[in-house]
Amino acid sequence: MGILDPLPAKALAVRLIPQVSPAYARTLGLRPGQCSLGLLTGDNDDATYVSIDEATKMADVEVIYARSFYAGSRHASGPLSGEIIAMIAGPDPAEVSSGLDAALRYMAERALWYSADEQGGITFFPHVIAQIGSYLAKITGLPPRSAVAYLVAPPLEGCFALDAALKAAAVEIALYTAPPSETNFMGAILTGEQSACEAAAQAFQAAVLEVARQPILY
Repeated sequence: MGILDPLPAKALAVRLIPQVSPAYARTLGLRPGQCSLGLLTGDNDDATYVSIDEATKMADVEVIYARSFYAGSRHASGPLSGEIIAMIAGPDPAEVSSGLDAALRYMAERALWYSADEQGGITFFPHVIAQIGSYLAKITGLPPRSAVAYLVAPPLEGCFALDAALKAAAVEIALYTAPPSETNFMGAILTGEQSACEAAAQAFQAAVLEVARQPILY
């Protein structure tokens, strides 16, 4: 493995419930008309979060539940659990199936983590989204279609790199996940013009690589 090798996430288990039972629908807080449910687990939580947001842009679906598991995929409850479970709801099986298709494509092709060292022990996520969907809009409080830089790294690398990202471009923090998160990383979602988000992500990447290259420097 080399520096900046891409690390795609992988879906571990996917299911479609064409008609959710009324009791379960009430428990999940589904709205009238949300009859079908898609369930997904993946081996990387942040890659899954941005992928289910993509689903909301490609189909008539809503993310009704998404939660990271503790300690990361290496300590999951089973081989199909990974780091996260997500649920999307829609009016019918066709819409939910389209949403799942979109999420799985995005996860495999675009929601890429990268290695910051030759051994692949330091990984990070310098991801830019030109227009967010309804899920990321809801959790950040931003208007739909806002541009964001979705940035994640190990604790010290990420905290150092976030400062560099904020200094590099006209962006603001929309959401901050202090270390440790459930998976022991840190993260932030920055917002601004798309070009500013891209500049912030590049600065974040450069700073993570700097720490990986020379960990002790002050």
